[in-house]
Amino acid sequence: MSRADFHQQYAAQASAEAQRLLKQRASLGAGWLTWVASELYRLSPPQYAAMVRRELQRLSSA
Repeated sequence: MSRADFHQQYAAQASAEAQRLLKQRASLGAGWLTWVASELYRLSPPQYAAMVRRELQRLSSA
């Protein structure tokens, strides 16, 4: 599978995962960043984790 195909197949899922992570920010407070890091570490494959990380950055900047 090409990188473009992978991205197209998992873009919506990565966006939903990033939104799920962001929703926890208020309830976790100062511990949110550590929690997010552990959640991202668990994601597989690494290409998918990177997609979620980029989407999380995009949503956080908006």
